[in-house]
Amino acid sequence: MRHLICGIAASVLIASAAHADPAEDFASLVADYEAWTEEQNVQARIRAGDLDAMREWRDISRETIEARDTQMAGFYDRMRAIDPAALEGSDTASYAVLEHMLRHAVALPQAQGMYFPFTNDSGFHTSADFAAMSARLRNADEAEAWIDRLAAYPAHLDAWMGWLDEAIQAGWTQPREIIPGVIDQIAAQIVDDPRDSALFMPLANLPASIPAEAREALQARGAAVIADTVMPAIAGLRDYFENTYMPAARESIGVSEVPGGREYYRALVRYHTSLDLTPEEVHQTGLAEVARIRAEMDDVIARTGFEGSFDEFTHYLRTDPRFYAQSEMELMMRASYLSKLADDAMPAVFNRLPRLPYGVRPVPPAIAPNYTTGRYWPGDAETGRAGGYMVNTYALDQRPLYELPALTLHEAVPGHHHQIALAQEIEDMPAFRRRASITAFTEGWGLYSEFLGLDMGFYEDAYEDFGRLSYEMWRACRLVVDTGMHYFGWTREEAEACFLDNSALAPLNVTNEVSRYISWPGQALAYKTGEILIRRLRSQGEARLGEDFDLADFHDTILEEGPLPLSYLESKMEAWIAEQEG
Repeated sequence: MRHLICGIAASVLIASAAHADPAEDFASLVADYEAWTEEQNVQARIRAGDLDAMREWRDISRETIEARDTQMAGFYDRMRAIDPAALEGSDTASYAVLEHMLRHAVALPQAQGMYFPFTNDSGFHTSADFAAMSARLRNADEAEAWIDRLAAYPAHLDAWMGWLDEAIQAGWTQPREIIPGVIDQIAAQIVDDPRDSALFMPLANLPASIPAEAREALQARGAAVIADTVMPAIAGLRDYFENTYMPAARESIGVSEVPGGREYYRALVRYHTSLDLTPEEVHQTGLAEVARIRAEMDDVIARTGFEGSFDEFTHYLRTDPRFYAQSEMELMMRASYLSKLADDAMPAVFNRLPRLPYGVRPVPPAIAPNYTTGRYWPGDAETGRAGGYMVNTYALDQRPLYELPALTLHEAVPGHHHQIALAQEIEDMPAFRRRASITAFTEGWGLYSEFLGLDMGFYEDAYEDFGRLSYEMWRACRLVVDTGMHYFGWTREEAEACFLDNSALAPLNVTNEVSRYISWPGQALAYKTGEILIRRLRSQGEARLGEDFDLADFHDTILEEGPLPLSYLESKMEAWIAEQEG
C-alpha cells in the first residue's frame, strides 16, 4: 500500500509540473502508468520470477481498490491536459488506446465492478484453477511459493465474500437464476483426493531437475495443504452461495433493475462498443441485421434442396445424427482437422503470421456444462504456453458439426489466436497496448474471420455456410437481446426466442449464452459492432481501389498496431485507403 500512496503522490507532482511539449508529457504519463500497472500486476511479476508474487493472490482490499480508482482518475486528468493533435507517429494510437482505457476506468470504477466478480461460467471462483493450468514451476523454490499461495487461498476467498456481502447490501447482486450453475462449478472443485484437484497440477508436473525425494516431499506437502486448507475453504464458499448469496440475489435479469442500473448500462454500451452509441441505436442496428441475415439464410436453404419451412429446416439440423459427432474424440479430431485447413489457407490472405503456435484442447470437465461451445485461451511464449482453441465436448448432441468451421475460424485462425499472438509480438510498443482489452476490436475481428472463411474457401457445403450465417445471426441477435434484457425489460423467454426462431443454434447453447448475457451485460454487443465496421471498411477499400485493393495488406494494416478503439480504427483505415489511392 505504501507504493500505491507514493505512486499517487508522484502522479500529482508530475501533473503539476507538466512539460511544455505534449510528446514529453505523454511519454511521462505512459512511463508512470506502465510502472504503476506493472507493480499491481501479480501475473507479470510471477512471469518475471518474483517469488513473493508467486505466494500471493491479487490484493482486493477496499483500500487497494479505491486507491486504484483514485490513481486511474489522476492519470485521466493528466491525459486530458494533453492535446492529441500535437502527437505524432505511434503516439497517436497509444493516446487513443490509453484514453479509451482511462476514460472508462473512471466511468466504470473497479470498486463498483467488484460487486459483479463472476458470470454464469467463470469468475473469481474459477481463477485459481486457471492459475494452476498456466503455472510452470521450474524449481523447488517456485514449488514452495505455489504451496504458500495455496495456503493463502482461504483468506482470498474471504475477501471476495466480503465484497459480495457489500453487493447484497447495495442491491447489486447477480440474478438468482444463474447462481445454481455457479454453485455447481464450485462444488465440482471439491475432491476427496487432493491429487485430483486442478490446484495440484503444477506440483504433479514438477521438473525432473528436482531430486525425486525432494519432489515427492513437495507434492506431499502440497496435497496436505489442498486437503486440509483449500478444500474446506471451497466448501465454505459453496455454502455461502447456497445459504447467503442466492437467497439475497435479485429475481430480475436486467441490470437496469439495480440502483442506478440504466445509466450503468449506458456506460457499459459505450465501453464494450468503444463508440458513443446508445442502447436504442444498438437495438435498432440489431433488428436490421437480423432481417438481412435471415434473408440470406433463406437463400442458403434453397441451395440445399430442402423442402419445408425455416422451422422445419432448423429442426432437421438440430435432430439429424449426421450433423453430430458420436464421440468426444471425433469432435476433437474434426476441430483439429479444420484448424490445420485454416492454417494452410492463411498465407493467401495475410502477409505476416505469428510465431506462437496454438493447440486444440477440450474445455475442462469441471466447467464444461455451463461453458460456451468454444473459446480461445491466450498463450505466452515467455512461459512456454501455446494458445488454446478450447472445444466444449460436453453434450455432443448440442455441438453441431456444421457450425464447427465458423467456430474454428473465430477462436483459432484467422481469429483470436492470430490477432492476439501477433499483438504479443509487436515491438517498440508500450506494454499497456499489448495487454489492452478492447472487446469490439478483438471480437469484431473474430466475427469478421468467420466471414473471411468465404475468401478462404473454407465452407465445404451449404450446410456449413448456413452454420456460418447461423453464427452471424447469433451475434446480430445479441444486439437485440442484450439491450432488450438490460434496458427494455425483456424476459429470458423473449431473449431465447430470437436465437431459436432465427438460427440453428442448439438449445443448450442458447440457454448457456443467454445466461452469459444476463450475467455479463454489454459485452455481447462488441462482436457485431466491430464486425460491421471492419466489413464496411473493406467494402470501401474494394470500391475505391478496385483491382489495386490488396486483401492481405488490408488485414495486416488492421492488426499491425494491436487492439484499437473502433473510432480510431476507422480513421486509420480510411487514411490507409486514401494513401493507396495515392
